[in-house]
Amino acid sequence: MPTRILIVDDEIELTSSLKRGLTLEGYLIDVANDGPSALTLLRTTPPDLVILDWMLPGIDGLEIARRLRACAAIPILMLTARETVTDRVLGLESGADDYLCKPFAFEELLARIHVQLRRREAQISGTILQYGPITLNVSGYTVHVGARLVKLTVKEFEVLELLLRHPHQVLTREVMYDRIWGYDFGGEGNAIEVYISALRQKLTANGAPQLIQTIRGVGYVLRDEE
Repeated sequence: MPTRILIVDDEIELTSSLKRGLTLEGYLIDVANDGPSALTLLRTTPPDLVILDWMLPGIDGLEIARRLRACAAIPILMLTARETVTDRVLGLESGADDYLCKPFAFEELLARIHVQLRRREAQISGTILQYGPITLNVSGYTVHVGARLVKLTVKEFEVLELLLRHPHQVLTREVMYDRIWGYDFGGEGNAIEVYISALRQKLTANGAPQLIQTIRGVGYVLRDEE
């Protein structure tokens, strides 16, 4: 069944362009140009993902995100010209899963859509992931090592989930950036290394075995030490 996306934006030219482009990608597209119309469509034709503008007639995007997040786990990608750090924080705290500033490249929007849909599919298709003493509950967003609850940040959780979904498979840094960030992160810096280091410290506390192995010059793999 085709994936349904609801675009909520009062810029008619933009919504028409996005509808054309995403339809060509195989998505079913609904459009709302104001807040009340968006809420009506959310009730009558629930989408798989929402692309949501902040500034809308009637009811703004923040309020729509809050109302939607209170009753459903549908991914929300906020699309807006508001680009300060404070704006991003407000958008994410209102319930948005991602935040993309205008103007933007269609390719980046498409990549971010793919990330959110993959994440949603993972949550639906695989609730419990386990390897050795590690148990990750996707829907409950919890991680245990044995009976011990381990508190992780969002990105630490996503890195561990990716490794648990591919045990014994070496994942390159490029693959990890693509799967977790979903677009061209640049491949520079040491973000992956930072998250891996933090995960190792948290998972191996109290003497648990080290299961995240480094393949020098390649990437990382989840397996017992050889």
